[in-house]
Amino acid sequence: MSRPDRLGSQDASFLYLENEVTHMHIATVALFDGPPPQHDEIEEMISSKLHQVPRYRQVVRFVPLDLSAPVWCDDPHFNLRYHVRHTALPAPGSDLQLQTLVGRVMSQKLDRSKPLWEMWVVEGLADGRWAILSKVHHAMVDGVAATDLMSALMDDSPDATHPEPPRFQPGASPSPVQLLGDAVLDGVRSPAQGLRALQHALEAPKQALKQLSELGDGLATFASFGHEGAESSLNGSISPHRRWCWAQAPLSEIKEIRARHGCTINDVVLAIITRGFRDLLRKRGEPVKDRFVRTLVPVSVRKAGERGVYDNRVSAMFAELPVGLADPVERLSALHLQMRDLKEHHQAVAAQTLTSLSGFAPPLLLALGARVFAGVEQHAVQTVTTNVPGPQQRLYAAGRPMRTVYPYVPLAGSVRIGIAIFSYAGELSFGLTGDYDAAPDIGVVASGIEAGIAELQEAG
Repeated sequence: MSRPDRLGSQDASFLYLENEVTHMHIATVALFDGPPPQHDEIEEMISSKLHQVPRYRQVVRFVPLDLSAPVWCDDPHFNLRYHVRHTALPAPGSDLQLQTLVGRVMSQKLDRSKPLWEMWVVEGLADGRWAILSKVHHAMVDGVAATDLMSALMDDSPDATHPEPPRFQPGASPSPVQLLGDAVLDGVRSPAQGLRALQHALEAPKQALKQLSELGDGLATFASFGHEGAESSLNGSISPHRRWCWAQAPLSEIKEIRARHGCTINDVVLAIITRGFRDLLRKRGEPVKDRFVRTLVPVSVRKAGERGVYDNRVSAMFAELPVGLADPVERLSALHLQMRDLKEHHQAVAAQTLTSLSGFAPPLLLALGARVFAGVEQHAVQTVTTNVPGPQQRLYAAGRPMRTVYPYVPLAGSVRIGIAIFSYAGELSFGLTGDYDAAPDIGVVASGIEAGIAELQEAG
């Protein structure tokens, strides 16, 4: 029997981070022109390509006592119809109704006894449109890998054929004893990790908690660079329920602004998001003068040869969105200088080093650390903004063209609003996730983003 693949420390952390209110799945919502395909057509398209993505037919198995990271094992009961689902809105379904549906679907955790993904085909949209909501656990993929996954499962032409796939023959499922044995073997193959795992497993819980506290202090110091973030309604407790909406802009307009002001596309994106948060805080009656909103900016460290590898290869930087600046050009200039400085000081490289060090920690400690850190009330970060480049060529599903794609980013800790940015076929789309109870007004941020693009164009 071949040995199953073991999750990397970063992939596993997304499982350990998950709890009753923190659901660690990401998603894309793709809109297609009609008519909607039959259920069998979608199943045929997906079935013909699943052998290219083994993770889609694998489940997570945890090692007893958490002595090593979990492993991926073939699901002997895999049933495609469990994962590919059909639903409909009362025709003609509005954008708001679709956004509400997505929020509800994304408020539910994925079943860990099954492969960690779902695909919802949504009919009944206005103007003869329909949609596919693709929901996948962050432990399987990062944003860039999810883009590769989309390209792999969709068609690249409207008349693509779907040949009969190879017959799926799942490997034997390892027993708990075998999982323990493999963990020991992996520890022997990696002496440093094995010795550390054994040492921590034998240490008293008190000592483990002391190390956890020291680790938390180190992470807080790293995250809280510069001055402390001011308290605002952007931080606080979150519920399991989500709201979701979107904004959109032609990529050509973003590129025009970039060229005119000598900055990067990412600078422009952060500047218009800053306008969105400025509008939100002002509408809530909170002061913005001399204020900033600190955001976590995930950065892909995936190398060119790693495209098509479906796991996580991300690091991070921390940016301060200058919501206190009223002038759009001043905001853009401030962000350009800030991001240039962060890159020169290799902040993303430092974050990647911290992340890679977690590979030496025993999974038991990693699990405790992720859960404790997720529950800490802290104001070092107010939001997350993740920017993922998508395919620029048109994709298809069952012969229908995919017109637009909107992304979804999960919430964790005390962050109540997150923004994902996705580019596809000349369009830049923003997916905004908000806590259902604490952020009923995320539409203000979406409107502010689109207004921010217009004001930068007008600024000349």
